[in-house]
Amino acid sequence: MNAQMPSKVSLPGVKQVIAVASGKGGVGKSTVAANLAMALHISGHAVGLMDADIYGPSVPIMFGLGMVDPKTTVFPIEKYGIRLMSMGFLVDVNQAVIWRGPKVAQAVQSFLTQIDWGQLDYLIIDLPPGTGDAQLTLSQSAPLTGAVVVTTPGEVSLIDARKGVKMFGEVRVPILGIVENMSYFEDATGTKTPIFGVGGGARLAQESDVAFLGELPIDPRVAQCCDQGEPIVRKYPDAAIARSYMALAKTVADAANKPTATALPFLQL
Repeated sequence: MNAQMPSKVSLPGVKQVIAVASGKGGVGKSTVAANLAMALHISGHAVGLMDADIYGPSVPIMFGLGMVDPKTTVFPIEKYGIRLMSMGFLVDVNQAVIWRGPKVAQAVQSFLTQIDWGQLDYLIIDLPPGTGDAQLTLSQSAPLTGAVVVTTPGEVSLIDARKGVKMFGEVRVPILGIVENMSYFEDATGTKTPIFGVGGGARLAQESDVAFLGELPIDPRVAQCCDQGEPIVRKYPDAAIARSYMALAKTVADAANKPTATALPFLQL
């Protein structure tokens, strides 16, 4: 390790640290991270969710929160039983964060080292899209159990997702698996329509020799719930998409607790 690489931080109260990543924006990565965290909590685990997207934080909106006074607020903030930290708590939603890379890395590092996360079974880290400073800082300094890479079925998304897979490989972070979001739309008759392509996530997992964690269908209520500040897993627990997230949470938990496993059986969520 050279002198410019950050040293690994210690989070003694946190059992598993899982990064949720994507190669590009618009694939629903933050939605997956928020609902994965919520599903793990509903399953009985102590969970934290760290928003590492400094330029475009979305966790506060997804949990019905906003900017707070850091002088009078104790971080992390708890909502729906999940401990949360985000730049969105420190900067007004309409204010742009205009920072160069080193300052972004410093902010991400401070979220890890200066926040008392307490005792957690899982700390989910919602990474920004791409392979920039925040991703590298966390990959090199956070005690990551592994990463979950989110993609959509289309080739444009897969091209960038491959870059994310390669980045984690180069920094020696295990990949727990690939999640394919927006796989299909299922109408009232049960007919499934693949709007954005077919099977891309499974192909990426196979060519990357990592586990395919499953498919998540399209449900317009997912975005509505995010805008209204309550993850769909909590608001509509009986919805098919909510059951899909609960199944995903179990699969991710199993993978995180068996990090030496090279593959998991295909799971139709």
